[in-house]
Amino acid sequence: MVPSDKAVALRARLATARLYLCVDSRPEQGDLPEFLDAVLSGGVDIVQLREKGIEAKQELAALEVFRAACDRHGALLAVNDRADVAFTAGADILHLGQDDLPVPAARRIIGQDMLIGRSTHGVDQVEAAETEAEVDYFAVGPVWPTATKPGRPAAGFAPVRAAAETARRPWFAIGGIDGGNLPELLELGATRIVVVRALTEAPDPHKAAVDLRAALGGRASA
Repeated sequence: MVPSDKAVALRARLATARLYLCVDSRPEQGDLPEFLDAVLSGGVDIVQLREKGIEAKQELAALEVFRAACDRHGALLAVNDRADVAFTAGADILHLGQDDLPVPAARRIIGQDMLIGRSTHGVDQVEAAETEAEVDYFAVGPVWPTATKPGRPAAGFAPVRAAAETARRPWFAIGGIDGGNLPELLELGATRIVVVRALTEAPDPHKAAVDLRAALGGRASA
């Protein structure tokens, strides 16, 4: 299937992306627009709303804030799991886990303009994601145990090594990553990461984003 011009342009932006943030709608803090401006201006390339149990109407309302912030800063917007919500919200990316909607079914819902990401948790899944039709990038992990995925054992370094050695598609290491352990991943060949608490719990989210993006290379702002 021939990709649309929009999808080609989005893939070009994905190719330069290094820092990917998953975050909820910040209901406790009540600072979603300000937080998004802080991290996106600091160097986050992709931001995904991840909030389990949220109703579609609430998710779409939050995604309006995400979409506006991404447009202000030239970042990509990802939606987790829900192809219908991603389409309605005008997302750039739909991210699918191993147990979510099959990729071909998701593609029928979202059309040809949106990118699709895939979660992987082991070497075999990394190998599958590298060749799976319609997949534009994949995430590898969790590298370390993480409170955002309770009950899921850490995948460790083996899938990261496999991706670094063989992957031709963009891929992101994920799971318990912060500024302290990032050098270990860089030594293994990772060049892109997904973070959560490294930014959501940072005293200064803007500075934390700047520091992470500078460590990964490419753009960073003061």
